[in-house]
Amino acid sequence: MADEKLARELVEQRKAEEKAKANAPVTKVSLEDLFSQIQAGEMKNLNLIVKADVQGSVEAVKASLEKLSNEEVRVRVIHGGVGAINESDVMLASTSQAIIVGFNVRPDAAARDSAARANVDMRMYRVIYDAINEIEAAMKGMLAPKFREVLLGHAEVRQTYKVSGVGTVAGCYVQDGKLQRKDCQVRLVRDGIVIHEGVLASLQRFKDSVKEVVAGYECGLSIEKFNDIKEGDIVEAFTMEQIEV
Repeated sequence: MADEKLARELVEQRKAEEKAKANAPVTKVSLEDLFSQIQAGEMKNLNLIVKADVQGSVEAVKASLEKLSNEEVRVRVIHGGVGAINESDVMLASTSQAIIVGFNVRPDAAARDSAARANVDMRMYRVIYDAINEIEAAMKGMLAPKFREVLLGHAEVRQTYKVSGVGTVAGCYVQDGKLQRKDCQVRLVRDGIVIHEGVLASLQRFKDSVKEVVAGYECGLSIEKFNDIKEGDIVEAFTMEQIEV
């Protein structure tokens, strides 16, 4: 009887420990707090997920980042793939405490929402050396970003027109947030791949030039010195906000 009682107590104790472990807050990883976690001995492996526009870029980014490993922390690319960052990538990052590195790609809407809920750090780059330098700086505690990107909104290209003297004008529907003319940059995303980054040359409602167009409304726009716009493309509007150090 005593043995049975002891066995039951051990089972209950293990259940309680497992429950406490499951409910314990998970330490999320971000570049901002990376150095402090390394110094505190809380991190031996820096897990990364790499998504890029082509397989060659995935391999190049993976090889370059894993070379950043040092005596204190090992950089591990636990997953690499081609195409837009999706919800599965975010779920993997959340469970494995990884940072997502995107090269010439963007997250889809579901991935953005999921990352915000799970507090997953996603870093987007257009130049491979920017990714290497920023992550290396974070590992050394020297990361001091002066600007951060603030997402304004997304618009889907529904139609395109060729206008003499202007170039390609895109008829768009603003899906979320807003598009604006002042202090705004745009990137053209096609199937999750960044095709171009630039600024708006024009933004119109019907035939009138406007300062902004909000979600739920249609608009016409053109991108400065760029005409390769196709139906189904996504125009992502953003601005750069200065960070006080």
